[in-house]
Amino acid sequence: MLARAADGDEASFRLFYDRTSAKLFGIILRILVERGEAEDVLQEVYVTVWRKAAEFDAARASPVTWAATIARNRAIDRIRARGSRPVAPLDEAMDVRDDSPGADVLIDIANDAARVQAALAALEPRHAAAIRSCYFEGVTYEALAAREGVPIGTLKSWVRRGMMRMRQGLEAGAA
Repeated sequence: MLARAADGDEASFRLFYDRTSAKLFGIILRILVERGEAEDVLQEVYVTVWRKAAEFDAARASPVTWAATIARNRAIDRIRARGSRPVAPLDEAMDVRDDSPGADVLIDIANDAARVQAALAALEPRHAAAIRSCYFEGVTYEALAAREGVPIGTLKSWVRRGMMRMRQGLEAGAA
């Protein structure tokens, strides 16, 4: 998500925000205590994340850990600027569970996705289109059969044959 955000993809950044804002707000709020001030700092954090997304290094930390570090540092900077102490110990403020997958898992997922796309590209176009519609877009067999103007049994055969060919191709590629 951050790589796409670094390229200016606002939808990816919005998704990153949706998945991380509660965690980051919790970190900031534990340090600053005052809700309004925490909201201001959270906004600053996401502006920083947007501007520095290209600097993110997945080999060094997960995206959430990277953003949490920025959030913690911004909250500490705010405390220093106002000349007071945080209410919660700073070590506690960083104790946020990060459920996001590591860089190695993300690389495996990307490689698997590329293999699936290559296997789809090797299929007859109508079989590939049927599989994409049913599995990636969530179109029902009935709706797709009606859209294509074919009996539902024919459509199911296209999907089944396509899936079998994909499986053969993926197994051959793994060997």
